[in-house]
Amino acid sequence: MTLGALSRVELQQRLAGAGLLLPCGPFVVRLRTRSAEIVEGLQRLYRDFPLMPEGGFVDFEVEVRPPGLARRFLRPQVGFYCDGRAPFKPLPRHQAFPMLEWGLNWVISTHAHDHLVLHAAVLERDGRALLLSADPGSGKSTLCAGLVHAGWRLLSDELALLELSSGRVRPVARPISLKNESIEVVRGLGDEVELSAVCADTTKGAVAHMRPPADSVARRAEMALPAWLVFPRFTRGGQLSVEPVGKAHAFMEMVRHAFNYGFLGASAFDALADLIERSETFRAGYGSLTQILPEIDRLTAADRS
Repeated sequence: MTLGALSRVELQQRLAGAGLLLPCGPFVVRLRTRSAEIVEGLQRLYRDFPLMPEGGFVDFEVEVRPPGLARRFLRPQVGFYCDGRAPFKPLPRHQAFPMLEWGLNWVISTHAHDHLVLHAAVLERDGRALLLSADPGSGKSTLCAGLVHAGWRLLSDELALLELSSGRVRPVARPISLKNESIEVVRGLGDEVELSAVCADTTKGAVAHMRPPADSVARRAEMALPAWLVFPRFTRGGQLSVEPVGKAHAFMEMVRHAFNYGFLGASAFDALADLIERSETFRAGYGSLTQILPEIDRLTAADRS
């Protein structure tokens, strides 16, 4: 049974009462909220997620609620709480769903220390993983959405969890975060693309999320070995440019994109060195998805052959 089997009233009752258990990468979180924005977002984007039974182990108690009584009425705000503490400042109430998504990313990135946590999107084809790592604003999530639409399996939009013991990437198949112009680019991929309502005036501008494919959610336990690492860079009106990246340079670049490299020490060095050694590494500049998507297929097909 999936979340989509619940009516809106049933979902509201669960969230306001005992809470809803959600798989979140390697963790299970219990979510409680009365936010109508989150109810709508869950119904639209999480409907393929399983309804996990009560009584199992819960890693974190998560709540999105007003920070105080006054904030229910005067300039209404919501806060994100994990196990009773608030890691962020409150945000305006209409930003409740993006805040939940950002908060769940924080939960994973600050606690998944049996993995090397990297800022990267991850996709899979034929059992092999493609990692996309870049600074914010480089088009990583837009490219991730385009590849998902082209048939790649989504493992993660934001966080690559590299298992220390095996070198495989653990899926975190959740909604893909899109910002500003990329929202309409992804909406234009086809009628089957489903997006949340656009949330305006956040610190990142306009924000929306894309529903992960049902197959990616169903296969959320299937890990994959890294095979390709691409550093994408979107430039409006830019030309396609793809070039190999040296292993030493790729290693140092990924150290910069690692959340817990210093915390893990030698284990992180070994895991990252293994990732770089087994992966073909490229830098890709482009001005549109129509430029880069066929090139990604060409690069990965050549490697597979």
